[in-house]
Amino acid sequence: MSLYIDDAQRHRIQQLRASWRWRSEWPTWLLIVAVYGGWFTTALNARTIGMPLAISILAVLSCLYLSLQHELLHGHPTRFPLLNALFGVAPLAVWFPYAVYRESHLRHHNDAHLTDPDLDPESYFVSAERWRGAGPALRFLLVIRNTFFGRIVLGPWFSIAKAIVSALTRIARGNGRIAGAWALHLALLGLLATWLAHRCGISPALFVFGVGYPALALSAVRSFQEHRAADNIPERTVINEASWAWRLLFLNNNFHAVHHDLPSVPWFALARVYHGHRDEYLRRNGGFLVRGYSEWLVRHGVQPVAPALHPLHARAASQIAQAQSGAKGSAGSATLGSDTAQPV
Repeated sequence: MSLYIDDAQRHRIQQLRASWRWRSEWPTWLLIVAVYGGWFTTALNARTIGMPLAISILAVLSCLYLSLQHELLHGHPTRFPLLNALFGVAPLAVWFPYAVYRESHLRHHNDAHLTDPDLDPESYFVSAERWRGAGPALRFLLVIRNTFFGRIVLGPWFSIAKAIVSALTRIARGNGRIAGAWALHLALLGLLATWLAHRCGISPALFVFGVGYPALALSAVRSFQEHRAADNIPERTVINEASWAWRLLFLNNNFHAVHHDLPSVPWFALARVYHGHRDEYLRRNGGFLVRGYSEWLVRHGVQPVAPALHPLHARAASQIAQAQSGAKGSAGSATLGSDTAQPV
């Protein structure tokens, strides 16, 4: 579903859709060639350029590949999901099957559920039930995860653990589609890891923890406080006016409020759409603006950007507790009144 600022914007975007750039999506095709070509060229020449530099380049390219997968699942560069999937199924970033990520991320785009830990699969909040069940150590880690450094260091571990638990649970319940997606992913991952080890001298452990984990950590920079808990739905999603390097790495997804309003707009047009209606978007999202990821680093490097327990869940839990306390108090008063009315 697309949400336009006004009819003039709708008309302008329809005009842009008719342009050769949008119809051909040549920037996305070029991106696909650059990501795959850069990744495999770097891997093949890892011994020549030096393993530390090669692994660093692969981690950055794998992060860019995650951004490309995001673009693919939103219907680019073709209108055919299966064809797009062919460009996103390779396990260059190690951890998650493309089909599982696609399903999860499209559920995340139900904006009415944004940040709700029970309904939004990409929420970094936890529910009151999970918070009550967490011990002191887990609560501490959940709080630290909402700092900038914590999100980079710990965030990927939480995401990986959540994906594994979800996969095992759904497969145990007989979900054959999820089982097939993971089977394909693990088979391709095994083939790629074997090729990297024998042909490029990159061990499986180095691939997994030197490329895959840093790629997720870099991606966590983008997702840090992408959404906040707010009663007004449009005010939940950020605009981050990041520098060009971050914009390229994240394919302009830093203009996140624009992306959620217009998820079918390709990455190469998001900046133009945003700057054409900057004031309107900032009014719409309640001024939820950040001027670069360094602002998050300075303000929330070690200070949590938000509580781990979702504020709306905390409010509901508090109201339930107050109601229960009131009910107990009324019951106690009634019992006391009954006792005093009895003859001695």
